Amino acid sequence: MNEQDNRALIGARIRQARTLAGLSQGQVAKLMGLHRPSISEIEAGNRKVSTDELTKFADIFDVSTTWLLGEADGKLEANDPRLQLAARELAKISPEDLDKLLTLLAAMRGKPAEPGGD
Repeated sequence: MNEQDNRALIGARIRQARTLAGLSQGQVAKLMGLHRPSISEIEAGNRKVSTDELTKFADIFDVSTTWLLGEADGKLEANDPRLQLAARELAKISPEDLDKLLTLLAAMRGKPAEPGGD
């Protein structure tokens, strides 16, 4: 992968993580101590990201630096504490609320939900 492709991948991962975190470019810029156009340039793959900046992005978005670099697929492992916590919390909700949650998750992923389905 050439340098430009690498910057584009990192920028796309940062944009995805920022969006999932529900933060604007301006909010992230403030947290990073940068100007908003810098975040835009990073996300577009037009600006290099320093090691320190990469670490700050990972901390802000609660992701690994390897994921931001495109070296990890981002899938949760069965022993991931976040997955275990989610499973415990899901076990506590009613079937109706579970259907609502699955509908919401499907909408977030852009897929139609099937109530009562997997």
